[in-house]
Amino acid sequence: MVNLPLQTHNLLTSKKQTIAVAESCTGGLLSSLLTQSSGSSKYFIAGIVSYSNESKIKLLRIPKYILLENGAVSEKVARLMAKNIKLITKADLGIGITGIAGPAGGSAQKPVGTVFIALAKNKKLICRKFIFKGNRSTIRKQAALKSLYLLNKTI
Repeated sequence: MVNLPLQTHNLLTSKKQTIAVAESCTGGLLSSLLTQSSGSSKYFIAGIVSYSNESKIKLLRIPKYILLENGAVSEKVARLMAKNIKLITKADLGIGITGIAGPAGGSAQKPVGTVFIALAKNKKLICRKFIFKGNRSTIRKQAALKSLYLLNKTI
């Protein structure tokens, strides 16, 4: 089995790329995975866990009207999280993750397990929507690992 955190560490180190992440539903899990290898300070700039809408507005500069119009769990918010954390920290790469880990909080339009993962690199910005299955812990882990997978494909 591939060790995604170690593979990411090796890629970021060899490509001399820096990264910053803005996490919501993963609660810092992605930051933890990115910093588990010695030497991660060469590429990991910052991680912000912006759980509340207020923190998304204040720390990540997400306009309030976008949160009101789209909801915190949306493609627009994930894209802005990735783009803004990259700009704020001057990192080469930015990741934004927002979703519903459950067990409560889901709806017909956005069921528990809905996660948006965005990645900003240079002027390119991609965002993917996932519906992960399982309990809260499993959904958070799947979201963090899928983020690493997308990052590795992009580097």
